[in-house]
Amino acid sequence: MTKPKRILPYIFVLLLISPLYFSAQNFSISKIEPPNWWYGMKKNKIQLMVYGKNIAGATVKSLSGHVKILGTIKTTNPNYLFVNIRIDSVNTGTANRNAMLQFTCGTSDTVIYYPLLKRSSNRNKHQGFNQDDVIYLIFTDRFVNGNTSNDTVENKYEEFPVGDLNGRHGGDIEGVIKYLDYLKFVGVTALWLTPVLENKMWMSYHGYAATDLYKIDPRFGSNGLYKALVDSAHGKGLKIIMDHVSNHIGINHPWVNNPPCADWFNGTPENHLPAHHDKLAFIDIHGDSLTYRKTEKGWFTSYMPDLNQSNPLVANYLIQNTIWWIEYLGIDGIREDTYSYSGQKYLSRWAKTILEEYPDFNIVGEIWKGDPAFLAKYQRNTVFPRKFDSNLPAVFDFALADAIRDFLSGKSGFRKIYETIAKDFVYADPNNLVTFIDNHDIDRALYVAKGDIDKVKIGLALIFTTRGIPQILYGTEIGMNGGGHHGKIRAPFPLEFNGDTLHIEQNITAANGKELFGFVRKILNLRKEHPALRSGKLIHYPPGENLYIYKKIKNGEKILVILNGDGNKTVDLGNIYPAGTVPEILQDLFTGKNLNVPDGKIEVTNPVNIFLEKLR
Repeated sequence: MTKPKRILPYIFVLLLISPLYFSAQNFSISKIEPPNWWYGMKKNKIQLMVYGKNIAGATVKSLSGHVKILGTIKTTNPNYLFVNIRIDSVNTGTANRNAMLQFTCGTSDTVIYYPLLKRSSNRNKHQGFNQDDVIYLIFTDRFVNGNTSNDTVENKYEEFPVGDLNGRHGGDIEGVIKYLDYLKFVGVTALWLTPVLENKMWMSYHGYAATDLYKIDPRFGSNGLYKALVDSAHGKGLKIIMDHVSNHIGINHPWVNNPPCADWFNGTPENHLPAHHDKLAFIDIHGDSLTYRKTEKGWFTSYMPDLNQSNPLVANYLIQNTIWWIEYLGIDGIREDTYSYSGQKYLSRWAKTILEEYPDFNIVGEIWKGDPAFLAKYQRNTVFPRKFDSNLPAVFDFALADAIRDFLSGKSGFRKIYETIAKDFVYADPNNLVTFIDNHDIDRALYVAKGDIDKVKIGLALIFTTRGIPQILYGTEIGMNGGGHHGKIRAPFPLEFNGDTLHIEQNITAANGKELFGFVRKILNLRKEHPALRSGKLIHYPPGENLYIYKKIKNGEKILVILNGDGNKTVDLGNIYPAGTVPEILQDLFTGKNLNVPDGKIEVTNPVNIFLEKLR
């Protein structure tokens, strides 16, 4: 046996931005994923995917006492080897905590140093998100261009020029960092960024077709810059939610032409099932296996290869990749894209593993279906029978969104909203629903409401004051109005912010934008001041006379919300308070003025009215 070749430890940052390359006589190692791990993790057994010429023929030995080789797995591709290792506790006095792994093939040896890092003890990390939060959805490419030098980073596959409706517009991570003070001023508490992983695709701006699952796209920034964003946001009391995709990758990912194994994907670019959008397939007790298979195995689009999570190697890779990003960045939550298209047993294990490692974490799944019963069956601890628990804490409340948007468009009134919320008994945890009136995939609320700002105020007030965790789309607060095309919905954020929070409104140009901005800031400040608005018990009443009335109660604080669909109205509180209990004084929380209620009736003139019950 030849003397082992020793390779000096490499700098961790370089590991993340450039491929490793180790050579030996007849085999090579060009890449290992995950690129590092941490000691002290609950998940101390990991599976390394080692890629290199003829690597499958190598045997592996650990030269570090705190790292054990549990076995290797070869596939039909000679250029991949999966290595299972266990990371034991590391003595604080250990000089080199990195794992030394020796790969032997024939008479050639290569020793690599696999980085094992110390976990951060920062308490601001992995906080989760809940009813106390307001989520702000940032479509990264269309938000703020913080660094124009990365706008034209070469992508030979790109078919759309910068500034095109379907092309890049320059938004990046630096832009988000520069606008953190603005977002704090608005009153939101958590930021959901659409995907920023490398997307070397023909249409790359949206980020949902990754071509490297461990690398931030250079047109958005870098791994280190994303981490800096998280740290800076945490320093300002803001949380970060990462948009994650288990279901698919981009067609230009290197795996497509060189898959780690024959069944890494569900089919091939030439032969695969098309998209099957039956989101009930996994929960329909009368459904057939073919429908289930079509939904799970179909490709979302022809340029998004569908990953086969029923392959344990794929499942392990995706779970480790998710945990790696959580640990590396310090994020607080995940939004899981196309949740109802992925393998459900895999997702159950994925969520369980994440939440075991990060008990305070939260995950919200995108199940695009506007019926509470269907959504409820995807949430963990569902009251409906399932063969296994999803372990998914939160789902997007598409049912309530549909009801609100029907109100905005004039298709229906408050009754549909009331009846949708009245179905909350189907949910295991209705408070862990993420509510919204628009997002990056559907027409903006103001567009749906045909410019009726009063209706949009009502829709926003609903999600900010009813049960659940509200989410607002970037630009909704300043009157952005677009629809009919994804590029118009995802228009560039138009507000210039130079750090001056006192004069922001001077730069708002959209019609009624200043009024809407003031309304959003006011009601979000009320949420901060009044816990009952965030997480109080909800009591609502059947709508009538184009009014929807409900109360929020917590720790003795009682707040009355009256949503008024049109005109000036006299509201008889005797219809919602038992005899003798009508409050004699209500404080208008928008104006701070106290209103006497001597005869149990009040006049409302605004679309949104929020009152605090007060003792005389």
